[in-house]
Amino acid sequence: MEARALIGLTVLIAYILLGLAIAFYSRRFLKPGEADFYIASRRLGGLVAALTYSATTYSAFMMVGLVGLAYATGVGAHGFELAYYIATLALLTYFAPRVWARARDRGWVSPAEMLSDHYGSKLVGALTVLVYLVSLIPYTSIQVIGVGLVLSQLMGGEGYYVVGILLAAALIVAWSLIAGVWSVALTDAFQGLWMLLAGLLYLAWLSTLVVGSLGLGGVTEILSERGLLGLTGFWSFHVFLAFTIPWVFFAMVHPQVVQRIYMPRDEGSLATMIRGFAVFGLLYTVLATLIGLLARAGAEAGMLPYVDPAKRDLVTPTLLSIANPVLSAIVFTSIAAAAITTADSIILSLASSISRDLAYRLEERLRLVAGYTSIVAFTIVTLIVAYLRLGFIVDLAVLTSLMLLAIAPVTLACWLNIRAPPWAAIASIASGFLVVAIAIAENIDRPTRALLETPLGIPIALLVLLTSTIILLLGALLQKARR
Repeated sequence: MEARALIGLTVLIAYILLGLAIAFYSRRFLKPGEADFYIASRRLGGLVAALTYSATTYSAFMMVGLVGLAYATGVGAHGFELAYYIATLALLTYFAPRVWARARDRGWVSPAEMLSDHYGSKLVGALTVLVYLVSLIPYTSIQVIGVGLVLSQLMGGEGYYVVGILLAAALIVAWSLIAGVWSVALTDAFQGLWMLLAGLLYLAWLSTLVVGSLGLGGVTEILSERGLLGLTGFWSFHVFLAFTIPWVFFAMVHPQVVQRIYMPRDEGSLATMIRGFAVFGLLYTVLATLIGLLARAGAEAGMLPYVDPAKRDLVTPTLLSIANPVLSAIVFTSIAAAAITTADSIILSLASSISRDLAYRLEERLRLVAGYTSIVAFTIVTLIVAYLRLGFIVDLAVLTSLMLLAIAPVTLACWLNIRAPPWAAIASIASGFLVVAIAIAENIDRPTRALLETPLGIPIALLVLLTSTIILLLGALLQKARR
């Protein structure tokens, strides 16, 4: 085994052992019952809450997907990701205190439970869970794909892709079951710090190599000549809307991040969570974008291997194959950390929804068993999808947000405490999701193309929002008129 692979495996094993130690240590905080297993009984301190929110939000999407997108499409990728960051910060600042207070008052554990309680119907929650289950398969699979891609490049063989996705799946199940959200949240804190350190080291290495040789002016000139410092042909207005509209509602429709609003122990901890995300998110977004742009400048100058933009997810794996072996191992492990923590959070959130919203008639012990079983089952499905590799990481991530977009109007109405009858909420979710399902069915050979569909000349993301919103508003108005 060559030195690079040996060092990489050593660091990875050290990370896994440390993560397992933290996970088992976290069992000391675990108390019996669903509320503690899924939301830590709302006992998280501010720092841990901030790091688990950030690590859950920023996944393999960043150091693999966003780096590749910036490399291939230029600075427009930064605008796309900043739109998400600004929207999330605004949503958290305005709505998180309200949602946190209502969750404590109403005893919400799962995100779908929030909707079924607000609309007074378990059917609303059940339909929401079904949308989660279908929609989150692509997003969870990209976490596993990220680990597989980088391990195969690190070890120098495509066969290691399968090893990587199997390893990711095993860790996802282990860290979810050891102590529920306690093991996930505490390992998130460890993994979030690792992600930031690795990103800074990665950027420092590229800056030394590329800027040190070409100078900042040389880098700017190369990127400008390639048209990468403005809106490239890729970032047409239509494409920007197609990618950005689903993304700005991420914090409202992804159950794993909605659920994290429930967890801080007090208002001060919640405020710390929001401020921590603000710092982490901005820093990590800038790091990933700069890495992609510097990698492209270095490749165009012949200093780094050139990666075809059509294979943009291979940019980080290719760079790590030539970086210092220790740096390569640290960055690879940070990608594994980002992927696993996000997948863990998604799967725990889905398990809580199955337990609280589908199996709610069972006694609590049996509901927990249903949750444990769903963790294993959903991980297996994710593993199969990751093996098939159906599209680019960024495309799959945004496709998930597009499918979840049907939940945005009913969630916004809930957060604003606007009432509507259960049938209107169900029709709103079902109609919006049906629009997306039709678009995916028409592009079944490559589902991610559904992102760019423009039925009736309207970007599909906007059509989903309009359809779901109009139906919900009609229901709310009819209910108000009857009263």
